[in-house]
Amino acid sequence: MEYILFAIIAYLLGSIPFGVIVGKVGYNIDIREHGSGNLGATNSFRVLGVKAGIIVVAADILKGTIATVLPLLFDADVYRLIIGLFAVAGHTYPLFAKFKGGKAVATSGGILLGINPILFAIIVASFLLSLYISKYVSLSSMITGVVAVIVSIIFMDIGLIIVTAALTIFVFYRHADNIKRIKNKTEPKITWM
Repeated sequence: MEYILFAIIAYLLGSIPFGVIVGKVGYNIDIREHGSGNLGATNSFRVLGVKAGIIVVAADILKGTIATVLPLLFDADVYRLIIGLFAVAGHTYPLFAKFKGGKAVATSGGILLGINPILFAIIVASFLLSLYISKYVSLSSMITGVVAVIVSIIFMDIGLIIVTAALTIFVFYRHADNIKRIKNKTEPKITWM
């Protein structure tokens, strides 16, 4: 019963479309009608600017973190990594945005923040370094996923290895079009870093 309750809460948390909310409330813009049409942090940066993008990425991270920390607060006997995956499902297929969501990179990172802050710090550093060098958000996201798996292996945490591997595979899947654009040299690069 606890699993069902916390899974539902995590999914609903993940379903909150912060990119849409920030765009509409702060800028009177539906970001799904601009840029890539995605409601995630990357398109928020692209369409709304750096300030809004930072707000959205922080909120999307917190969705995953809150989902994994809530069971602790209630002393629930659940495997928190599994609960976190429901937040990713909510972000990717959100109830509150017609099941068309983001690519779940930030929310996946939020799960890791809630479970292992050291791993989170490492992947944030990896992402920023990759982004600084490549200027591709999509490529940096995928590289960061691989780094997360490698670090999980170093930590010798089987559950973490399985979940980071699953999330990384999912991130690659969600970025299939980006991979094609990178190969064709048509993927947009950031200009603010």
